[in-house]
Parts: sequence; structure tokens; C-alpha cells
Amino acid sequence: MNKTELAKRIVELVGGENNIQSLVHCMTRLRFNLHDEGLAKENELKKLNGVMGVAKNGGQFQVIIGDDVADVYSEITKKSKINTNVHSSSSEKKEKQNVISTIFDFIAGSFTPLLPVIAGAGMLKAFVALFVSLKWMSAESETYQILNIVGDAAFYFLPILLAFSAAKKFKTNEYIAGALAASLVYPAFVELASKNIETAHFIGLPIKVVSYSYSVIPILLAVWFLSYVDKFSNRIVPKSIRTIFAPMITLLIVVPVTLIVIGPLGSYIGNGLSSVMSILHGKTGLVTGIVLGGSFSLIIMTGMHYAFVPIMIQNISKLGGDFVLPIMGMANLGQAGAAFGVYLKSKDKNLKSLAASTSFTALMGITEPAMYGVNMKLKRPFIGAAVGGAVGGAIVGAFGATAHSVVTPALASIPIFVGSTFIYVMIGFAVSFIVAAVLTYILGFEDVEIAGEQGSPVTNEHKVEDPKSEVIVAAEQLYSPLKGEVKALSEVDDPTFSTGIMGKGLAIQPEEGKVVSPVAGKVTTIFKTKHAIGITSKNGAEILIHIGLDTVKLDGRHFTAHVKDGDFVEVGDSLVTFDMEAIKAEGYDLTTPVIITNPDRYQSISPVKEGQVDTKEKFLALLV
Repeated sequence: MNKTELAKRIVELVGGENNIQSLVHCMTRLRFNLHDEGLAKENELKKLNGVMGVAKNGGQFQVIIGDDVADVYSEITKKSKINTNVHSSSSEKKEKQNVISTIFDFIAGSFTPLLPVIAGAGMLKAFVALFVSLKWMSAESETYQILNIVGDAAFYFLPILLAFSAAKKFKTNEYIAGALAASLVYPAFVELASKNIETAHFIGLPIKVVSYSYSVIPILLAVWFLSYVDKFSNRIVPKSIRTIFAPMITLLIVVPVTLIVIGPLGSYIGNGLSSVMSILHGKTGLVTGIVLGGSFSLIIMTGMHYAFVPIMIQNISKLGGDFVLPIMGMANLGQAGAAFGVYLKSKDKNLKSLAASTSFTALMGITEPAMYGVNMKLKRPFIGAAVGGAVGGAIVGAFGATAHSVVTPALASIPIFVGSTFIYVMIGFAVSFIVAAVLTYILGFEDVEIAGEQGSPVTNEHKVEDPKSEVIVAAEQLYSPLKGEVKALSEVDDPTFSTGIMGKGLAIQPEEGKVVSPVAGKVTTIFKTKHAIGITSKNGAEILIHIGLDTVKLDGRHFTAHVKDGDFVEVGDSLVTFDMEAIKAEGYDLTTPVIITNPDRYQSISPVKEGQVDTKEKFLALLV
């Protein structure tokens, strides 16, 4: 599927152009704000060749693309009239979020547009520092001065850049917000701070003189306050003179209040947060490294890593370095190492190629292709990645390693770690990669064949070429317990089943209300609500048949059980009958997962039948 077609399908599957409130992208994800997330078809999106996964966080519906995200974003914006600002118009209604989600949404929305310039400027600063440390450039030279200005300007004037993006999130005037931020870094005010003048006065009120260059929290709080004052000014000023006097009133109120109250408060909060983080890290660096290093990939999956960006910037500006970035780097190298372990272990050419390429991109700092395309799909490699990240995190945490610019930490950004703790970061990188690769190789995984455009894996050693064929070497065969249409578990609209938490298997969309035994064995559980049955076959397969989704809430209505716990059954014996129409009338989905709850017993669990299936037909093959 080319990028144009992929872009078109993504727009369709998120509910169409009219359902898209706004769209931005980061390094690997399309970040949609949707009017109604219920219209988005997550399962179908996940199946698209070119989509690595879907995540929802902080009010954003995120489609994970990987390296090609900018190209897909460009195709979407070329073909669709979509708002590419990070806010919607004031008339648009937005779903209510809890406080934490609102904060994450605000932080992500404010920083996402700035990431390219922060990353670019940060890398330039890192290279300049590296050249000076290697004596390839003199810190006294004019070349150094110019390059330092180019790299440092984005951080020095960060309050102004943040003001624009934060104003978009708060749906207020970006240019007034920019003027507000400019007042905080105005040369005359900065000069007061450089002269160590602690207090200035405005109409007799004291102003704490604080340096706001490189700061984050003061301007975020100030723009939040501005959003309310700007609405007030526009409401009280007549339309005929609003263009002139409303902004004047807004600035006259917001700038002094910011200088007197909000700015110093934000500065204290930022400095206090950095101090607390520094103390905690100093006393528990080893533990912090293990916990964050082992869990940062999960944090990235949720999108909550953006909450660390203000802390990272604050740490660098106030403490001279940040300790979160090196630990995050260990998690990234763990993902790269795990994918490399898959490359070494796999016998499938397509999977080896995918694992090798995604391992390299993860080494360069883009982890989603390895994380979603390889490690999470195979499950055990993700464990290897987490352990590798934790071990590397322990090393950099214990020795207090720091970074000096906010850039995605990986091999491509090594210069940001140049300093007294550089060697520990390099050791941590190597250890994270090696531990993850070795552990992945030892733990192993179910080797899969990557199925081209469909992107759906099937077992490599036991692939069923013809779904109707019965020529298959299996430890056990399961017959279908229902008549209906076979569906992949990934299509089930319940993450308990679709993510494989309960086990492996298939699902059936029933066409008649009768469940029969798929094996000869013993009924181990018949739920009181009669909506689910557990059976253990004579050969030890533990099978769960769950009739419908959330049907436990029916409390047994419309279900009739024909067996009880401990009964022995043969293939085709009646287990439960149910009234399909009555259940549908109460609004329940009758999709029925058929799960093998002890999948570790088998090398693979393979479908034998696709499409329509009857209770007399073979359904699943379990191979040992």
C-alpha cells in the first residue's frame, strides 16, 4: 500500500474528514483530536500495512506510523481540508477529560510542534560542545560564537515559542501570547537580573526579578491566565474598537500580573521540581534507573513521555544536565537489542529483514517500528527489551549520568552526553543492547512469517497453505463450537481478548444460538451466568468459550446450560443454548471468543478454517 492510499484509508478509518478536529504529528505518530473517538475503527486501523499500532492518551487518538509519519501526514493534509493546528475552533465541543488527561494533552500539544526545532538546536549545541572538547574549535572564535547563537537561540527564547503553541491549545490569541512571552525576556528586564537586582517595582508593587530565558513553567501558567483575560477583554470592549483596545487591556492586565505573581510562582515551581528530582535521583539513582529504564517503553506507548519534557528542559537550564534522558536512552537501546535478538534467532527471511531494519532505526532513536512491528508482536522480545533497559538504567542511574540537550537519546545523539559521565552512558548503551539481545535469544519466541500486505503473522513452521485442508500434524484438533463466521481475535472489540491477555485462539460471529463441545473432555467451569464455559480436553488443552461480550451483565438471562461442572463431554455434545435475538435486542455483541488459556503448552495454535464454519468442521490445530 503506497503512502497516498494509506493516508486515505487512515482518514476513512478515524471516522472521516468531518470527524477530525485537528491533526499534528511527532517523530512517529499521527496525533488526531477527534470529535467522536467512537467512530474510529481501531481494529481495522491496526491491520493496515504501514500502521504499527493505535494508542489513546490525553484526549488524542494516536496512529503509530514510524519513520514514514511525515510523508503520510503530508499526504493527508494535501488531500484533506483538516485543521493542522493543535486546537479546535471555539465552537467545537470537546469530550470532557479528567485533570491528568487534560494536563498531558496540554503538555503534548504544546511541545509536539516544537520538537523538531528543539531536537535540531539541541544536536547543534551538542556537536559544538563536542568540537570544543576535542579542541577542533576554539570557544573564543567567532565561528563558535555564531554556531552557539544558532543552537542556543531556540532554548533562550523558548518562552516565546511555547507561548505560541500553548496559546493554540488554550484557543487564545497566539500573537498576544508571543508579546507576553517577549516581555519576560525583554533585554531591559534581563539586564536587571544580570545586575543581581532582586526586586523592581510597578506602581508601588514589588516585582521579583527572575531570569525567564530557558524557562518552561512560568509561560505555560501565564498563557493559561491570558486565555481567560483575553475572553474577558473581548467581551467588555465594543466591537467597533475591539481590535485596538481589547489587546491593550489584555496586555495591561496579564503582563504585570505575570511579572508580579505568576512568573515568580512558576519559577519557584520549576526550580523546586528540579531540586526534588535531583535529590531523589542522587539518593535513589540506582532504583530510579531500574524502574524508569525498564518501564520507559511502556510510558512511550501511552504518550506520557511528553510529561517529562518540561522537567528535562528545567533540569538542563537550572542544573546543567538532565538524568532522565540517559535512562530513556537505555530503554531505546533495549528495544534495539531485542529486535536484533529476533534477527539472530528467526529463521524467516522477511522477519529477519524487518527485525534488522527496525533494530537499526531504534539505535538511531526511533523505537516504534521495533517496539510495535517486532517486539510487542512476538511478546517475549518485549520482556527482553524491558530487562535490557532496566540493567542499562541501573548503570547510568547509579553513576548519575546526564545529558545536556533535549534530543531523543540514542546512538545518533551521542554528543548530547559528552561530559564527565560520558563513559557510563556508553557502557549503559552497550549493556542494554547486549542484555536485551541475549535474553531475547534465550527466551525465544514463536517464529512467524510476515504476510506482506496483510501484515498478519502465521506460524512459519506449521503454516496452513489451504485453510480447508486437514493435512496438518497436530497434537490436537478442535472442532468449531458454533456455526457462524470465523474472525481473528484482534478483531474482537474487547482488549481482554484482542490483545491476547486471556490466551490464543479465534472468535466466531454466531448464526445460531447453540454451543457444542469442540473436544472430548471435562467441563471444568460453567459460569453461574451461563455465558462462558471452561473445558479441559483429554489431551490437556484448556479451552474457554465466552458467548458474547459483556454478556455477564445479563446475569444468565437468555442462556440455558445443558451441562454442569465436572461433566464429561464428547465432540458435538450440547453445552449451552441462547436466545440470539433477545441478547441483541438488549444491545450486546454476540462475537464469541474461543480461547486456549494455556498457550505456552503449544508451539503454535493455528487456524484450520476461515470464513464460514459449522460445528462439524475442524477449527483449530494445536501443535506441540
